[in-house]
Parts: sequence; structure tokens; C-alpha cells
Amino acid sequence: QVQLVESGGGSVQAGGSLRLSCAASKATNFMGWFRQTPGKEREGVASSSAGGGFKFYADSVKGRFTISRDKTTNTVTLQMSSLNANDTGMYYCAATLRRLYDYNWSQISAYEYWGQGTQVTVSS
Repeated sequence: QVQLVESGGGSVQAGGSLRLSCAASKATNFMGWFRQTPGKEREGVASSSAGGGFKFYADSVKGRFTISRDKTTNTVTLQMSSLNANDTGMYYCAATLRRLYDYNWSQISAYEYWGQGTQVTVSS
């Protein structure tokens, strides 16, 4: 079993930046971030392999968000910039022991482990 503990998040004005971090209790393969707003499905934001050699991003965040991994501490970080109101939501850290690919990295079912979520609110 892998426990995931998220930190970061909060409230920021449009155009601002936030940083999310997630620490895993054990080494994993891919780790990523999903977000969800009330009434909508949870959507994949970004995901990265353990060594950072493979990274995937949702089109809506490309060029604004950067995902990074630290294998020594089993953590994943999501640096978010140029935030807008559409980025508001509950952000969840996810991890899997499996290799992911372009066709499945954003699928909820691809991840076995989930964090509790951290809220991000962007005000315009």
C-alpha cells in the first residue's frame, strides 16, 4: 500500500502561481495530478515517470504547468503559473506502479493510489 500526502494549494488571483507537492510513502512509477470541480468528472492534469523522462500534460495546462519528480524523496511537484478561473478545483495526487502511456495517463483507472486532495481557488 502506498500513502500519498499532498501539500500546497490555496487561493490566488488570476495570473498568479501556486505550487502543489505530493509525497509518497514508497517508490512508485508514474505519479500525477488530477483535478475536479463540482458536477464534473475528475480530469488528468499532468503525469510523470519516476525519473522524469516521460511527462504528459492536458492541453489546457501545457505551457503553464510543470510537473517534476524527485526520486530520492518519492515526491511529485506541480508548479502552476498563469492561473485562471478554469483552474479552480480540488487537485488530487495519484500514483501507480505501472508504466503509463500517452493513451492512458489521464485515465482514473490507471492509478491505484490517491491522495485526499487539496483545494485550488483562482479568483478573477
